[in-house]
Amino acid sequence: MASRKKDDAGRRPVVAVIGGGFSGLLTAIHLLQGDPSVVVRLVERAPRFGRGRAYSALHADHVLNVRAANMSAFPDRPGHFVEWLAAEGEAAGPDAFVSRSRYGDYLQALLREEIVDPDAAGRLLLEADEAVSLISQDGGWRVELALGRAFRADACVLAVGLLPPAPLPGADETVDAAAGYVAEPWRLDPATAPEGDVLLLGSGLTMVDVALSLAGQGRRLLAVSRHGLVSRGHGAVRPAAAPQGGFATPVEALRTLRRLARSADWRGAVDAIRPITADIWRGWPPAERRRFLRHARPWWEVHRHRMAPAVATRVASLAASGELTVAAGKLERLSWDGAGFHARIRGRGETKPHDWRFDVVINCTGPRGDPETAAAGLLADLRRRRAIRRDPLGLGLDVTDELQVVGADGKPTAGLFAVGPLTRAAVWEALAVPDLRNQTAQAARAVLSNLAAAG
Repeated sequence: MASRKKDDAGRRPVVAVIGGGFSGLLTAIHLLQGDPSVVVRLVERAPRFGRGRAYSALHADHVLNVRAANMSAFPDRPGHFVEWLAAEGEAAGPDAFVSRSRYGDYLQALLREEIVDPDAAGRLLLEADEAVSLISQDGGWRVELALGRAFRADACVLAVGLLPPAPLPGADETVDAAAGYVAEPWRLDPATAPEGDVLLLGSGLTMVDVALSLAGQGRRLLAVSRHGLVSRGHGAVRPAAAPQGGFATPVEALRTLRRLARSADWRGAVDAIRPITADIWRGWPPAERRRFLRHARPWWEVHRHRMAPAVATRVASLAASGELTVAAGKLERLSWDGAGFHARIRGRGETKPHDWRFDVVINCTGPRGDPETAAAGLLADLRRRRAIRRDPLGLGLDVTDELQVVGADGKPTAGLFAVGPLTRAAVWEALAVPDLRNQTAQAARAVLSNLAAAG
């Protein structure tokens, strides 16, 4: 986009990006590179910019779930991450599964490049604070921070990621205060976690991370989820031909995927529809989207979001040794008696529940996106101001195709955009880097276009 003049007061247009993880950082970079007149104020409450929750992991077993060849931050430079690794003296090839901590280093390197770039001097401001309120004011926004400061922005981008896991159903008031209960698994310190029997509620990739962190310390792990499904592992992929067939409904899409899998394999079939997943999702009416979420979502998730081969091997080893057991079931009751947890769990297909005792309980159900569940914080404030609303499926925020946030009145909220997992209802795939790198570029273009139209 061509450079725009400063406004009539001589002030550069300011965009506040709320959240300094992958989505926020890349949106900021695209904004800075897309218009040399724009100032970006990147707001991040965590101690370090650029890493977010996903890439702050320090455990050696916590590696990326995507090959290095597909982890470039930029859609127009697919080899960028592998080239950065090589420049850093690392021999990791395109098929390597690099540690998440190392990928965090990569993102922080991108941040440093913007900070030292003379063309961006004074245009990227890092706000090490938490945004607690966005107030519509004089055609723009007043961004209020937790430490009492505030600044004005012409547009805002919400890149806050997802909310913590939902409270456990069936858990009584004694659980939250118990020392052995971990409500947010990303805050778990394996070194201080008690030994003994551990209940992991959820069996997705969050559970895998926790199991790898806790294994080998005299603990026995039981993971329970509704279906008892664990993510599949990456493997050699025979590329599938371009999809031939219909995707008008989830049932039709499943038939098409099965035909693709016969000509290649299931991994190739899933990968083949990646470029058109958002179009397929948008083409389904609300009733079909709900049908997919109700019946097919768990199966899609475990085939789409796969584990690195070494991680899959490690998980299989834990299961074979008895350190980790994964079961399908439902938690009906959970309490703490001061010495341990008492859990009543009904196995899938069983009529009678079983009582168990655990020393540790960890909520691995995964982050959530429904803003209606936010009791405090920025999303709760925006909801009270009627600037946002949940999407009809409860996956996150309601946004337009241009990623502009929709308010409680059903109209786009002027100057307010969203990027990242909270936009999942609009595009479905908004969790992995290969999807988010495209979306961050799209969000930046939408913001700059909106500013140009307003100015």
